[in-house]
Amino acid sequence: MSYLRFSLRRSFECGRRSLKVSANHKEFGLDSFASQVCLRTRRPFASSRSSSSLAKPARLTSHHWSRGVGLGTLATVICLAAAFSLSKASLHAEAPPDSDDAPEGRLFRLSELKSHGKDAERYWVVRGDRVYDITEWVPSHPGGEVILRAAGSDVTPFWKIFTIHQKKDVYEILEQYFIGKVDPRDLVDGHVPSDSIEDPFKDDPDRDGRLLVHSDRPCNAETPADALQSFITSNALFYVRNHLWVPQVKLDDYKLLIDLPDGTEKEYSLKELQDKFKECNVTATMQCSGNRRKHMTEASRATNGLQWDVGAISTAEWTGVRLRDVLADCGVDVTAIPDGVEHAQFTGSEAYGASIPIDKALDPRGDVLLAYKMNGQALPPDHGYPLRVVVPGTVAARSVKWVNKISLSDEESTSQWQRRDYKCFGPNEGSNPDWASATSIQETPVQSAITAVKDVSTHSPRDRKLVRVYGLEEDSVIVEGYAFSGGGRGVVRVDVSVNGGHTWSQAELLKADDAKGCKSWAWRQWKFIVPRREVGRVIVVKAVDEAYNTQPDSYEAHYNFRGNLTSGWHRVPYLQKSD
Repeated sequence: MSYLRFSLRRSFECGRRSLKVSANHKEFGLDSFASQVCLRTRRPFASSRSSSSLAKPARLTSHHWSRGVGLGTLATVICLAAAFSLSKASLHAEAPPDSDDAPEGRLFRLSELKSHGKDAERYWVVRGDRVYDITEWVPSHPGGEVILRAAGSDVTPFWKIFTIHQKKDVYEILEQYFIGKVDPRDLVDGHVPSDSIEDPFKDDPDRDGRLLVHSDRPCNAETPADALQSFITSNALFYVRNHLWVPQVKLDDYKLLIDLPDGTEKEYSLKELQDKFKECNVTATMQCSGNRRKHMTEASRATNGLQWDVGAISTAEWTGVRLRDVLADCGVDVTAIPDGVEHAQFTGSEAYGASIPIDKALDPRGDVLLAYKMNGQALPPDHGYPLRVVVPGTVAARSVKWVNKISLSDEESTSQWQRRDYKCFGPNEGSNPDWASATSIQETPVQSAITAVKDVSTHSPRDRKLVRVYGLEEDSVIVEGYAFSGGGRGVVRVDVSVNGGHTWSQAELLKADDAKGCKSWAWRQWKFIVPRREVGRVIVVKAVDEAYNTQPDSYEAHYNFRGNLTSGWHRVPYLQKSD
């Protein structure tokens, strides 16, 4: 029922923008609302208007597009009721031009298309050679005004980023706003030339050349191995996981909107947050759900997604204010979960969305922050400037960057990143699962990885001094790495095997450098040294957390086609001198 309430509420919100009430003509625009509900249920609606005038679509989220919604009976009743009760009225909703305007024969030059960009009164986009006036669609678009990045240009490059748009029903919605075609004189091979398309990534920041890049647009790059050996990761080498471009946010214009359960809203500027609330510091590790996905692919089967090695994880000291304190200032009773509220939803300026359970958001020991500093400096653009959410102990996908809206809701975020991307399925389930059947990833399992294997020789004065610290007098091998567990569960042991897992020894857990926070939100570095003569061809590591959770020995047992939460024993080949 919570989804039903949301669907109807959103339909009313979208319809409210186009609702027309005229005492003289009794025009209510309710066929637009009825068609919106029918669009959600994939059921047809016969409007009383002529077929040449099409109703506006509802706000369809990626979740709605990807799966049919079980509202059939109710939607049919609403549609029939709207049609019956207003059968004698003139039903009206704003729509693209009627067929009398002959849009198929109307041609536009590129210069005119470009004049209808994000700063214009009317917003136009082009797909192929077809031009669309999407002005009335923008308020109900699932990504909000992010679609305006494409205004005045070709929408195709943006929809290649938002792959959820590449569906027949989405194209059908767009066709409702068709107004004409691009003049053939401005086309190259039937399409708008690429130099006429705005590059959404043109304002992305420069990055450190040492990052290991998996994709440029959007940028996804992992921390190099040597930087993983430091407890705190430098801002420049902190791994980057961007789903879209980096939004350009002007601090003077920035506002954080809090959408409360009673329908009221409250706004804060960054300065208001900094001046009004107590500043807190939390040392927390961020880990992408796809960290070590490459290992699952190599040791089990192919997985979908970026093939991260061990570097989609980093640690920083975050500075900000507690989300709990901000919600209390908004009138929320943070000592008890408000009725009807199950989740805190976060939305970023570039349209990314995610959510966490409300009990995590309100937990006085949960350390959920609205952070504006990273390692003592203002957030870098890649990491959420000017404000981001930090949810310690939870998969990094929930720590939304560039956050500009927080909503308290009875359901999870409806974004594709909450409802689809960050979930796990059984080893037997293929790439077209029942997405709604799986729980969204929140806390992460125990994890460990080897980041360095170094040979040390007693022939070197420096190495000889090092091995003697460990009571050795012969050539040795030093193995280093990290271990981490979600939910604030500290790592209590790291086991290392230098013979492929036949026998085990315990690594030294290095002291955390003044970690801050109510729980163990940060990783542990570890080190292990062993005589070289004892080392076989494969070195293995596994970790144990304070709840005595440990890692699986293989990848097939926890294989999932998305490659999320890869946590099998990390095995690294060791090259023998004789090889």
